[in-house]
Amino acid sequence: MKNIIISIAIIFSFSFSFASESLKLQKAPIDLDDKISLQKGARNFINYCLNCHSASYMRYNRLIDIGLTDDLIKNNLLFTSDKVGDPMSISMMNIDAKKWFGATPPNLSVTARSRGADWIYSYLRGFYRDSSRSMGWNNTIYKNSAMPHILWELQGEQHFDEKTNELKLSLKKMSNDNDKLRKRVDVMIVKYMKTIEELKKDNKKLNDKFDIAYEMHSIPKKKKLDKLLSK
Repeated sequence: MKNIIISIAIIFSFSFSFASESLKLQKAPIDLDDKISLQKGARNFINYCLNCHSASYMRYNRLIDIGLTDDLIKNNLLFTSDKVGDPMSISMMNIDAKKWFGATPPNLSVTARSRGADWIYSYLRGFYRDSSRSMGWNNTIYKNSAMPHILWELQGEQHFDEKTNELKLSLKKMSNDNDKLRKRVDVMIVKYMKTIEELKKDNKKLNDKFDIAYEMHSIPKKKKLDKLLSK
């Protein structure tokens, strides 16, 4: 089973690498210490993305890590929930999303890890006019994407480059936080499994000792019984 999983992972990584190379992705500038851009990216994400895309593995209070306070989050960013400890979920049902867009919008809290920051950056900058489509846009990175061009009003302006960079940075940070959480959970699971194995070994040792003691106690009784039956 383990070998099968490893094989699938290798195949997937090769496929993804090949696809990424053939797409000619733009290099995304990354600075996760730039808290101002991260804060703007969080604002952009909530204003432009959180209507259709959820980020349910991310909680609002994680924005404290980028310098925001509970009050700032409550007063400016908390539109889909009542508590800063709630996940970034949306009210739109998957069945409705599929009917309206033709596909369910992906959960963006892990997109940067699954796709990569360069892919997100290139995708946001890859929209172009296409009169053959009902929405009027297509994308060089994801052909016939169901997502509309959310930043179309800014295309060609300096603000467009700023917002795409900030959005990409926010998604990258979100994905990194989830990756750290996953690693912590993985460590906890490994420790738990080791504890179980140790308990099993201790239990086996105890059972072996019990069996030996039982045998030692039973042998004299058996001999005595055999002697009585032989008379």
